Amino acid sequence: MDATSLPAVSVIMPVLNEERHLRTAVERILDQEYAGELEVVIALGPSTDRTDEIAAALVEETAGTSRQVHTVPNPSGRTPAALNAAIKGSRFPVVVRVDGHGLLTPGYIATAVRLLEERGAANVGGIMHAEGETEWEKAVAAAMTSRIGVGNAAFHTGGEAGPADTVYLGVFRREVLERQGGYNEEFIRAQDWELNYRIRQEGGLIWFTPELKVTYRPRPSVRALAKQYKDYGRWRRVVTRYHRGSVNLRYLAPPAALAAVTLGTVAGVALSPVALVLPGGYVAAILLGSLKEGRGLSLRARAQLPVALATMHMSWGWGFLTSPRSLARKVIASTAK
Repeated sequence: MDATSLPAVSVIMPVLNEERHLRTAVERILDQEYAGELEVVIALGPSTDRTDEIAAALVEETAGTSRQVHTVPNPSGRTPAALNAAIKGSRFPVVVRVDGHGLLTPGYIATAVRLLEERGAANVGGIMHAEGETEWEKAVAAAMTSRIGVGNAAFHTGGEAGPADTVYLGVFRREVLERQGGYNEEFIRAQDWELNYRIRQEGGLIWFTPELKVTYRPRPSVRALAKQYKDYGRWRRVVTRYHRGSVNLRYLAPPAALAAVTLGTVAGVALSPVALVLPGGYVAAILLGSLKEGRGLSLRARAQLPVALATMHMSWGWGFLTSPRSLARKVIASTAK
C-alpha cells in the first residue's frame, strides 16, 4: 500500500497504575514509522500513582499534532471495560491494542496493517516478548518464553506464521469488533481469548506471525506473579465453561501438576514414601528445565528461575481448580440478557 491508501489507525490502551512504563509505551507508539493517520486513546482506571498526571501531560504535548493522545474514563478499573471505552472513544478503521506496560517494536503497526490486508484476517498479532529489568523479572521473562513455563503457546515461545486460536494483544478490523460487540466485560481476565474464540466461531481468521513483537514487562514480585497466574487459571476455567468445547490440553497441564504434587506429598507422608516420586519428579523437571532455560542469565536470576516456574504452574493450576461454577453462571446469565 502507498501512503495515501493506508488506513488510519487507533491505538487503544487500558491503564491502571502504570506510571513506571506509560510514557515509554506511548512514545514507542508515536515513534512508529507508519505513514497513515494515527491516534492513541488511553482508558484511565482509578490509579493511585502518577498515571493520570503522565497521561494528561501526553495529551497536552501532542495537542495539535498529527498524532494526538486522548483519554477516556474507566471508573471500574476493569480491563475489558477500559478496552470497550477506548474503542468507543476512537475513530479509525484499524484498532491496535497495546497495554500500558507493553512496548511496540519498530515497524509493528505497518507490518500488522499489511498482514490484515494480505491475509484477509480479522485480527493479527505476534509474540509477547517478555523482558525483565530486575533479576527477578529476568527470571520470570525466561519462564514466560519457555515451553516448560507456558507449553506450546506460539505467542509466548514463537513459531511459524499461520492461523491461531489467539494472539497477544491484537490488531483488529473495527467492523469485526463492532460486529462482536467488543470485549465481554464479564471476563475480568482471558477477555482476549474469549473474543478471539467468538471471532473464529463466526469464521474470522486470527493470524499469528513472529514478525510482530511487543516487549512485555513481567510482574515485579512473587506475590504479584502468583496473583496474575491464579487469575489466568480462574478465568480460563470460566471460558471453558462458557464456551463448551474450547478447552485445550495445554490448559490442563498446570492443574494436573498441582494435583500430582499435592496428592503425592500427602500420600508420601501418610502412606508410603514411594508416592513422593510425584512431587520429586516435578521438582527435578523444574530444576532441569531451569538449567536449560537459564542460559545467559546471571547466577541470581538463574537461582530464581525455578521459583518463577513453580509459581506460574501452581498458581495457574490453583486458579483453574478452584474457579467457582457460580462465576461462570454469572457470566452466562449476564450475557443472556
